[in-house]
Amino acid sequence: MKNWQNTLIHPSITLREALQTINDVGCQMVLVIDIERRLLGTLSDGDARRALLRGLTLDDPASEAMYQTPTVAHVHDDRATRLGLMKRQGLHQLPIIDSHGHVVGLEVVDDYLHIPAREEAVIIMAGGLGSRLKELTHSTPKPMLNVGSRPILETIVRSFSEQGFRRFYLAVNYKAEQIEAHFGDGSKFDIEIQYLREKKRMGTAGALSLLPTELEQPIVVTNADLLTKADYGAMLEKHLATGADATMAVRKYEMQVPFGVIQEKDGRIFNISEKPVHQFIVSAGMYVLSPHVLKFVPRDQFFDMPMLFETITTQGLFARCHHVDGYWLDIGQPSDFERANHDFHEVFR
Repeated sequence: MKNWQNTLIHPSITLREALQTINDVGCQMVLVIDIERRLLGTLSDGDARRALLRGLTLDDPASEAMYQTPTVAHVHDDRATRLGLMKRQGLHQLPIIDSHGHVVGLEVVDDYLHIPAREEAVIIMAGGLGSRLKELTHSTPKPMLNVGSRPILETIVRSFSEQGFRRFYLAVNYKAEQIEAHFGDGSKFDIEIQYLREKKRMGTAGALSLLPTELEQPIVVTNADLLTKADYGAMLEKHLATGADATMAVRKYEMQVPFGVIQEKDGRIFNISEKPVHQFIVSAGMYVLSPHVLKFVPRDQFFDMPMLFETITTQGLFARCHHVDGYWLDIGQPSDFERANHDFHEVFR
């Protein structure tokens, strides 16, 4: 919800003032917060009416009428999780809090029902060989392998479309005819699709040099083997708000050493860590690029996305991280493909 900050009230204001705020904001609810903006409760028209019926007056503090245990979502919950929570609970509004209980937003169900079309283009890198999946991709390109009831690439396209994206470029190479036959010009999915046809392997960024026109808006780039519930629009909006030149979606990745790790010096053991866990920040295979950084992509050459980001940082430009949580799966190995099929009906339906 835009201007959600206008719904914030302090507990000491009167019930009359709170009702006036509800009327002015027009979202049927205000959020009661403390001085540090932690959520104390919510107050709706119904809460106020029930409070008046039990004897409160319009001059009593709003805190005496608020609902003290409202349903909330957390800042890292994805869009589908928030909508599902509102559906299950029959809610029209849903406060968003961070890990410390501070209010950081307010979702309104109408925002999910009327998603505006976005102008920004989406480029999906679908030209890889999928060699790690061995015999599965012998006759079918990896993006066209069925996970659940449809190809991986169709689920990715649908996820973007559900968030308002309408313009797509699919970078294709290996068995491209299967992809083009399935998607065509995109009209059956109510989107527009054009193709970047690679004549050789061009890496995870090289196909960007095949874009036919100069773009005026940032572009979203993703690999074609990722199943995720990421909020692409939120990543794009943060990119614009921070003035970044390039944004890379990242995730936490943990790796456990299956042995006791010894620290020694001159033959003397001074520490033993039993099966330590190391944590890394890794690329999640999704990016937002401002148009001017595309000039760093060489024409008709192999070029990977890490090479592009290295060039961007070397040039002194702003490359930012965008942390994504929630469901995310890179279908690289046969075990990942099996897991994706197991998860599909629960996560994507």
